[in-house]
Amino acid sequence: MSSGIEVIVNASAGAGDADEVGRAVASAFTSCGVEARVRVAREGAQVERLARLALSNGSRAVVAGGGDGTVSAVASLLAGTEKPLGVLPLGTLNHFAKDLGVPLDIEEAARGVCEGRVVAVDVGEVNGRVFVNNSSLGLYPRIVRRREKLRERLGGGKWVAFFRATLAVLRRYPFLNVRLSADGREIVRRTPFVFVGNNEYRMESFQIGGRACLDAGCLSLYVAHRTGRLGLLRLAVRALFGRLRQAKDFDTLRAQEIWVETHRPKRLHVATDGEVVVMTTPLHYRVLPGALRVIVPKDVNREP
Repeated sequence: MSSGIEVIVNASAGAGDADEVGRAVASAFTSCGVEARVRVAREGAQVERLARLALSNGSRAVVAGGGDGTVSAVASLLAGTEKPLGVLPLGTLNHFAKDLGVPLDIEEAARGVCEGRVVAVDVGEVNGRVFVNNSSLGLYPRIVRRREKLRERLGGGKWVAFFRATLAVLRRYPFLNVRLSADGREIVRRTPFVFVGNNEYRMESFQIGGRACLDAGCLSLYVAHRTGRLGLLRLAVRALFGRLRQAKDFDTLRAQEIWVETHRPKRLHVATDGEVVVMTTPLHYRVLPGALRVIVPKDVNREP
């Protein structure tokens, strides 16, 4: 990649002062000898608009600078096209960047974009909405919604609000009655959560939450049986000590297509890459193999 790179930096991603971050990003690409136009989105809603502009102006690549939500928003527009996505991990968790092997340092990540190679990875989709990491129902979307309400009302940091929101949601501990069809196999559960991953997640030991592969052409489904708060804690402990797959109160399987039906309610809050939207059931999940072209550092030891 030698020129014509569009970079979208999300000012709300939590990486510091927006203008300062924008200058640092521009400097990082200049030091690589690459022409990069850096645009700063002052709010999350601007990310998609800037990504559409970048997609239409003939740039060689579009780089998303932010957290997983920012990356997902840009990736949703690039999926199915030939234009590659670059990632600058400027968020809090940066799951997608880590799974790709992208360095967390801005300068190193920019150099990886400039000198890297393009590979094809899968994305997931639920009712037409693309996600690069995962989607979930039940506890997590409720926690995220409560967290945002707390931040609007009380201010403060994201993690403090998340902790408070988690305690509030767990006090009520709501359940979902779901019927799941995964590649023809049916599962009926009363469950606190349903988790669908783009490819298979590690759910054991200290590597929990990562993915070894992003191009296996599958979704991973994780469903807890009906369990109380202590049962949920027990699942977490089993995961930490590498015994999760032996848990009798937890379903996990791989599929290319998943349907989720609910008798009540018909409209659910669904989290996709940390963003919560309302969708009408049935929910139709599917994997789109190789739909997204991404730039990874040339020295990454494994294929995504």
